[in-house]
Amino acid sequence: MFALTPSESIDKINKMKKNPTVLIVDDNQGNLSVLGSIVAENGHIPGFATSGTEAFAYIKEKLPDLILLDIMMPGMDGFEVCRRLKQDATLAEIPIIFLTAKTEKDDIIAGLELGAVDYVTKPFNQKELITRVNTHLELQAAKKELREALAAKEEALATKDKLFSIIGHDLSDIFYGLQGFTQLLMDEETQPDVNAREDNLQILKQAVTDGYDLLTNLLNWSRSQTGRMQANPTTLVLQDSIYHNVELQRDKADCKNIDILAVVDDNILVFADVNMLDTILRNLISNAIKFTQASGTVRVTAEQIEDNLVEISVADTGIGIKPENIDKLFRVNIAHNYGTAGEKGNGLGLVLCKELVEQCGGTIGVESEVEKGSRFYVRLNVNSEL
Repeated sequence: MFALTPSESIDKINKMKKNPTVLIVDDNQGNLSVLGSIVAENGHIPGFATSGTEAFAYIKEKLPDLILLDIMMPGMDGFEVCRRLKQDATLAEIPIIFLTAKTEKDDIIAGLELGAVDYVTKPFNQKELITRVNTHLELQAAKKELREALAAKEEALATKDKLFSIIGHDLSDIFYGLQGFTQLLMDEETQPDVNAREDNLQILKQAVTDGYDLLTNLLNWSRSQTGRMQANPTTLVLQDSIYHNVELQRDKADCKNIDILAVVDDNILVFADVNMLDTILRNLISNAIKFTQASGTVRVTAEQIEDNLVEISVADTGIGIKPENIDKLFRVNIAHNYGTAGEKGNGLGLVLCKELVEQCGGTIGVESEVEKGSRFYVRLNVNSEL
């Protein structure tokens, strides 16, 4: 790391963070001018303050990536500025390099003990100064990258825990229902009449369907998380995929007397993975049916909204979504939502939809109004070349 030349170090920094900001704090205008030129010539954005008070105002507003701090200033000196910064949790991580004419060993030690990362004496060597600046910017960027990686790991572990909770709750409920109704149908002494038997069989069928859908989503989500689900996009006739998935969900809609419509021109094309697109459509249509009351409507449409962009829309007349819950839709959440006929929903289907849409190079969004319905839309490219 320390063997990098100034130019190599700048390139590495700029790859991690574009145009770092360096705050220069000095009560001498000539020093500010010289240091500002050095900082700017090496690809960084200079900021300026002539006192500790000005420095604090700048830092709190713009959060610079590094501070070059003079020690000997009227009023609040550099040591006091450093001390106060390190006492503020939101500012303590900003690296400080003392830049001063004070060369006594005790002063150097005092500055480092206060939390400064380096100490450069005046008159300074320009190449040495910028090398130290670049080194500490690089270290700061690396620390930030590490913190983000650790945060991502913690989030992934939390998501895994939520997922296990979903599996435990939902699968146990499904198998409990299967076991109970199967036993009821097998018990000769409690055989229901023909109509009740028909209802029980319908409940069993729905439980099996729910279990299959859940396991399919879990498998696909697991494959996407481990990189084993790779998109193989091709140009598809969208009408075929939509009509196919609408028909797969028609029985579920008929059970709730929901009118399900599909209106798609036969000339609309999309560039997507066929299996991923089927999973996206299946989940969005199933979700719309689940949260729509009996005798409601689900409408699936598609239109080309730009030269290389198609929007697929799944709209319903259902219960809608509260505004405060919109942001939670595409995250794994152990809180269950129930459909209008008591169908359990865990939200995993929408999480999977978002990941698959993004793997296909598209975007997903939602518009909703409570008690009036929701519209989920997916935007995909027509081809890969434009």
